[in-house]
Amino acid sequence: MSNNDDLDDLLDELDSQGDLETSQQMLSIRTESRRYDKPVTIVEGFDLELDEIKSIASDLKSSMGTGGTVDDGRIELQGDHRDRVPDLLRDRGFDVRE
Repeated sequence: MSNNDDLDDLLDELDSQGDLETSQQMLSIRTESRRYDKPVTIVEGFDLELDEIKSIASDLKSSMGTGGTVDDGRIELQGDHRDRVPDLLRDRGFDVRE
C-alpha cells in the first residue's frame, strides 16, 4: 500500500506543477478581419497539448455561443470577443496580455 501512496503523492505534485505552468503562460488576444470584413478573435501563446487547447476552445465557444477552430496551436473564434475572452481565460488560471 505504501507504493500506492507514493504514486498518489507524485501525481498530486505533477498536477500542482501543471497549474503553475498554466499561470506562467502569457496569452495574447487580438482580432483580424477575414473574408467580407468579418472579425475573428485569435488567442495564442499556449504551451499545451493540442487536446487541451481544443478543450479550452470548446469551453470558450460554448460560453460565448460562437463558432471557432484551433489552428496551428491557436484558438480562432468567430466575431470580436476581446471584451469577454480575457476574463474567461483568467478564470482558468492563464495570464492574459491584451
